[in-house]
Amino acid sequence: MGGYHFQGSDEAIGRVEDFLIDDATWQVRYLAIDTSSWWFGKKVLIAPHWARRIDWVERKVYLDISRQAIKDSPAWNGTAAINRTYETQLYAHYGHPVFWAAAGA
Repeated sequence: MGGYHFQGSDEAIGRVEDFLIDDATWQVRYLAIDTSSWWFGKKVLIAPHWARRIDWVERKVYLDISRQAIKDSPAWNGTAAINRTYETQLYAHYGHPVFWAAAGA
């Protein structure tokens, strides 16, 4: 998804900067989104399954998430390991059920 841009429910959010892979399952767990085009240097994580739709021609991923929700999201430190506490906060912030509850992990 390199080169893809994220469109929020109200405005553009940013572009895909990186992927975070689950080292046990090799599943793409998160997309790291660079928001520096409108908010200086903030990077946020979005789970790929939160996408409402993908426009392959325009190279855009559409989300039902506002810029304000992105701005208020839990801070992500790209140098630290992601843990369940952070993931729980992230999923709660966006109002999604945690993925590990369904998987029984």
